[in-house]
Amino acid sequence: MTTDRTGADLEWRKATASQGSSGCVEIAHTDDGTLVRDSKNPDAGHLFFTPHEWACFLDGAAKGEFHHG
Repeated sequence: MTTDRTGADLEWRKATASQGSSGCVEIAHTDDGTLVRDSKNPDAGHLFFTPHEWACFLDGAAKGEFHHG
């Protein structure tokens, strides 16, 4: 089943560390994956990740594999 990805029925969330800041990303989970968008420009579209892709990203983030410098 593919979820409507237009954004109207999605619950977008962002990290509590970014609350009140001028920029961050937001995510929304669907039945078939995870969407990511720019919170400053939510109408610009979003990226879609399958559950496996999202799990791999979270694993890498937790291990610090994406840290700059």
